[in-house]
Amino acid sequence: MPTTHVVSRNHTVYTIAVIGFIFTLHVVLPMYSNSSFLSLFADERTVGFIYMASAAVSILGFLFASSVIRRFGNYAVSMALVCIQIVLFYGLVTATTGTVISILFILQAAVVSLIGLTLDIFLEKYTDGQHAGAIRGLYTTTLNASWLIGPMIGSMLINGMNNYRNTYIAGLAMLFPLLYLIHKNFPRFRDPNYIHLSPWQLVKHVSSNKNWVRLLLANIILQTFYAWMVIYSPIYLNKTIGFSWDEIAIILTIMLIPFVIVQYPLGRLADKKYGEKEIMAIGFIIMGISTIALSFIGIKNLALWALILFLTRIGAASAEIMMETYFFKTVSPRDSAVLGLFRITRPVSNFIAPLITGAALLFTTHANLFIVIGVISLIGLWPALTIKDTR
Repeated sequence: MPTTHVVSRNHTVYTIAVIGFIFTLHVVLPMYSNSSFLSLFADERTVGFIYMASAAVSILGFLFASSVIRRFGNYAVSMALVCIQIVLFYGLVTATTGTVISILFILQAAVVSLIGLTLDIFLEKYTDGQHAGAIRGLYTTTLNASWLIGPMIGSMLINGMNNYRNTYIAGLAMLFPLLYLIHKNFPRFRDPNYIHLSPWQLVKHVSSNKNWVRLLLANIILQTFYAWMVIYSPIYLNKTIGFSWDEIAIILTIMLIPFVIVQYPLGRLADKKYGEKEIMAIGFIIMGISTIALSFIGIKNLALWALILFLTRIGAASAEIMMETYFFKTVSPRDSAVLGLFRITRPVSNFIAPLITGAALLFTTHANLFIVIGVISLIGLWPALTIKDTR
């Protein structure tokens, strides 16, 4: 029976990884062209406000998500969210006015965050603490494989023109197999007895664990780095440096390779040999220094930009998998509210990134924004070095 249980658990973990891959691919296909698509209907400042609004709606969604999941169950909520996302993506394909497109974009960004939360809950149910690093490493590696191929496919769909809607058509197509796989594999999913916490109780519960607080701070820094890079680096590469979208797709594909090659082995190392804090700290150092270096590259050199951006993601991928491993070793499946708070760092960071850009541009140039983001990344050293290792 124990052997059967392990085989069943492993099969389910692999299934969730496949589901996560398809889900993430639908997000990534339009991800790096989202800001350019929105810029057809709004100026750069307005695009920043749209991202901030999507972050605010996502945060609200996370605040209510735990109660909704506890009432209706994770399976039902995940199915409903995917159906809503189908409607929203169809709207992005067909809408013609800037106002409607902005509203649809804001809502779909919030739904993406909540679907990701339900997948986390599915995976956490089948994760044991002893193998958390390997399981999270496998899951994040699978998700990041979609980040590797998504920009290239998205660029091919845009085809050097402003055919941004083609990426939403492809993303819409991904949602139907996603809906089918969730329905096929989890209709009888047994929800854990979720711990009910009011927002104030949740804050007190998390605040009582200094390691969680430090991990949340480190994750906010990492997610702010991601948010800023996703929103502004493609525009910078295209409009300031002068790369074509085909060239940007090559750069982004090379840049994202570390997420596929380093996270699974690092997760296994964290399980078997090392603690998380040292690798996390090294990741922030690499990420911060290489990001600062980008501000000094003013030439159109594909290989150079790809190399330095590759180094930034070596650092980011290392820090990310250590945070994932640490968090899921210290939280139980019943803590959906705590998990929601951990994931709320993503929309919070999407809110912070445009603020950083707006404030920094009052005093410096677009190129020097890389220095600002690099210095912020280096601040992640403090929480990384002060958490207590799980080993």
